[in-house]
Amino acid sequence: MKNLEKLIQYIITDEVEELGLKIINGNQLEKTANLSKELSQVKRNLAIDYGEFGLHLPDVDIIIYNPNDCKILAVISSKVSLRERIAQTGYWKLKLSQDTATKHIKVYFITPDEDGTLMKKKPVKKGRAIVEVDLDGSYVLTEDKIEESNKVKLFEHFIDDLKTLLKFK
Repeated sequence: MKNLEKLIQYIITDEVEELGLKIINGNQLEKTANLSKELSQVKRNLAIDYGEFGLHLPDVDIIIYNPNDCKILAVISSKVSLRERIAQTGYWKLKLSQDTATKHIKVYFITPDEDGTLMKKKPVKKGRAIVEVDLDGSYVLTEDKIEESNKVKLFEHFIDDLKTLLKFK
């Protein structure tokens, strides 16, 4: 597990659990043997069906799910810089949205955005366009000023948006 993933998971775990949800690292599902019944169900609820080519998990770093029914609410990808990872995250959102079993899953990207790709609305950079059109949102870990939108926000808004998603407010 990379340091950024660990940091994000550490920061949000208590608040996510206070909402009655669980949070796990995506790598925990990659193990094929000895998964608990709960994690086995989470894995099945996240798997993408490639037909004759089998079921495969998307490349996500953090998974937020409801422990009562193992329904996945959101997945998070994180990377220090966007580059190819943002397009890959857009691909997984597309694949998840194509199946009735996974189309409800929100796909978020969290980054310190060291390249400044998400900072300005105009001129729009490719990474910002992908976030605005293809993802459910992106949160930037920075103290710098960014031009926020409905889908690009400072990281401090993540938990409130998750609460809104859960209709807890």
